[in-house]
Amino acid sequence: MRCRDQCPDRLITWPFGGWRWLSRCCCSLVLYLFLHPQAFSHEQITVRFATFNTSLYRDSPGQLKKDLSTGSNKQAQRIAEVIQRVQPDVLLINEFDYDETGETVESFQRHYLQVSQSNQPPIQFGHSFIAPQNTGIASGLDLNGDGNTTGAGDAFGFGRFAGQYGMVVFSKLPIAKEKIRTFRTFLWKDMPAARFPLAPVSRQPFYSAEARAVLRLPSKSIWDLPIMCGLQTVRLVVAHPTPPVFDGPEDRNGLRNHDEIRLLADYIDPRRSNYIYDDQGRRGGLQQDDLFVVAGDMNADPFDGDSRNAAIRQLLDHLRVHQGTVPSSRGAVVKSRMDGGANDGQRGDPAHDTSDFANDLSVGNLRLDYVLASRSLQVANSGVFWPSPGDDGHAAIAASDHRLVWIDLHLEDDASN
Repeated sequence: MRCRDQCPDRLITWPFGGWRWLSRCCCSLVLYLFLHPQAFSHEQITVRFATFNTSLYRDSPGQLKKDLSTGSNKQAQRIAEVIQRVQPDVLLINEFDYDETGETVESFQRHYLQVSQSNQPPIQFGHSFIAPQNTGIASGLDLNGDGNTTGAGDAFGFGRFAGQYGMVVFSKLPIAKEKIRTFRTFLWKDMPAARFPLAPVSRQPFYSAEARAVLRLPSKSIWDLPIMCGLQTVRLVVAHPTPPVFDGPEDRNGLRNHDEIRLLADYIDPRRSNYIYDDQGRRGGLQQDDLFVVAGDMNADPFDGDSRNAAIRQLLDHLRVHQGTVPSSRGAVVKSRMDGGANDGQRGDPAHDTSDFANDLSVGNLRLDYVLASRSLQVANSGVFWPSPGDDGHAAIAASDHRLVWIDLHLEDDASN
């Protein structure tokens, strides 16, 4: 028996005046929305995410802190000028020596970013993040096979001192610091089907059993930083995998670069991230509905260079990563033609290059630096800051052999703010 047959009165009887009461409520709601449209409306904001390998590293501990203690360092002035010209909202810097006191980061902001360079508007970031990294942290083992245990190549990440070639994130938007995850101590052996190198002749493991038991996979670290972008949170996942060179026929760095990038690709995929654990022991990666941006100098070009098996394709072709938007510049094309050498035979589009290796014509310029958004995000614009000779800002790019890469994302904000 249907409810209508059993209790018809309940279907047609309305409290407080029946249909007239309902009509008045609807009219009141319409009038309220007309007078207060912001109550249920959202507006779109544009947030610029960027990555920049600044080459702000030094060969001795404390030297970068000293160099940035005043505003007179020419390299830092040029780096700051590039950043001021692009005006990112969220910026990852690679190759910035780690300082646990935070004084180096503070000095860079106070003496360089917040001071106009070449008549550019100063830039101020209200938030930043730094954390310990693996570079220069002694393993006590012979990791590079040279018979010694105390060299830069025997550290968990190549470095002459702790924190060399470090990372720092600057943000104009709040960072939910209580939800930050770091992955500095994740062990390579804990990755399923890890690609450990083999000795070229014996085909036995290149690393000793003792080394394989303690060797960390991230050469610096991996960070997951929740950036509060209006009504939405974007998880900024950053890294700087080891270059796939400076090794031998065993290709230990090429294999590590591949697996570092694989760790990122697995982290953004809920189907493949169960094995991953952070420095607090929490397991898993991003959830299916998480918005994210992956950024960093990945040291891997999708077509050219020495990376193994097009390692970066693990991210570029991932189903969760936004496709079709490739940051580019005219300056990179001009430089490729000027340099010649290996550039003439490359398969990749030179407009997409982000690094300038003119001093090594056997390599050519490559696309190594990436800002990749999740597929569900709307990419409004993108670019590589690489002015051609004679263009504004061209002199500043000499400060680093990498170029700043950026993307603009459309996100939702509360229109009442």
